[in-house]
Amino acid sequence: MEGQTKHRTNWLRKTEIPVVIAGPCSAETEEQVYETCRGIAASGKADILRAGIWKPRTRPGTFEGIGIKGLPWMRAMKMETGMPVTVEVAKAGHVEAALEFEMDILWIGARTSVNPFAVQEIAEAVRGVDIPILVKNPINPDLALWLGAVERFERVGIEKIGAIHRGFSNSAEKVYRNRPQWQLAIDFMAKRPELPMICDPSHICGNRHMLQEVSQKGVDLNYDGLMIETHRDPDNAWSDAKQQITPEVFGKMITDMVLRHGKEDDASIQHSLEFMRSEINQIDTDLMNLLGERMGIARKIGEFKKNNSMTILQPKRWKEILEKAQVKGDSNNLSADFVSKLLRAIHDESIDQQEKIMQS
Repeated sequence: MEGQTKHRTNWLRKTEIPVVIAGPCSAETEEQVYETCRGIAASGKADILRAGIWKPRTRPGTFEGIGIKGLPWMRAMKMETGMPVTVEVAKAGHVEAALEFEMDILWIGARTSVNPFAVQEIAEAVRGVDIPILVKNPINPDLALWLGAVERFERVGIEKIGAIHRGFSNSAEKVYRNRPQWQLAIDFMAKRPELPMICDPSHICGNRHMLQEVSQKGVDLNYDGLMIETHRDPDNAWSDAKQQITPEVFGKMITDMVLRHGKEDDASIQHSLEFMRSEINQIDTDLMNLLGERMGIARKIGEFKKNNSMTILQPKRWKEILEKAQVKGDSNNLSADFVSKLLRAIHDESIDQQEKIMQS
């Protein structure tokens, strides 16, 4: 992997090459941890070793982590490989144990970051401790909640903080285990550009065959690193077997990653980029003007419907709009999903505009 230039500098990513965190979803046995971590280290493609010690599960009776007995295994791998190690913590007791066994980085899971009380408990446990904290996005797509979790650690004096994007739960999702909703992570980076952002494709995908694609997407979006679940024998893993890969597959996947080589401080590149961006800016302005005109007509239609005692929603008309837009979108290389989302947003705004007319 060759480097690229970042807009921002941060504590985690000291070079142009993204940081790679790898290790099993769960520490299961001493032998499993050692063999997996040694394989990862031998690949030369990881910077930090990870393992789940405590595993918050949806239902009781499933494997909920090996617990504190796994921490000495991680410390042993740290000493042997010279690589930092990171584990997930979900309460103050976890923090105390992790610090006792010299874990280098702690991460907060999605099931924990959704709960401000739990995050605050962990924050109090690390008050006065110089240890990096990585905060996964909450399971639901709530940017304020994600940012708030970060701020709780800042308020107790933690200076090295980062975020992990692992996707968001959605009962209607058919492709991913957790819907990526990339824009929400992008919005996080826009609000906190100084904080490193890690992509967790393992939890976004929930499978192996999409890992390369999603990892590449994270790299293309200029994320600071990747967190890849890696196991010596993925098919027989005690948790999340479908999304883990062997150290050998992991090494090849990272080797095959493509990084963009354009330098952002190159004057000729910036000139060309700014010219194209100015074109987009003008089109965006035109779009806003056209949408304004469209809403003006929608309001006139609202007046007409009100005067003629008609309902706002006309299902037949909406179906016609959507079908025509899908055809036109396809001819312009726009995905059906994008066209549907765009038209629904416009349609919802039209209904809101007409609703105001009806109630006036």
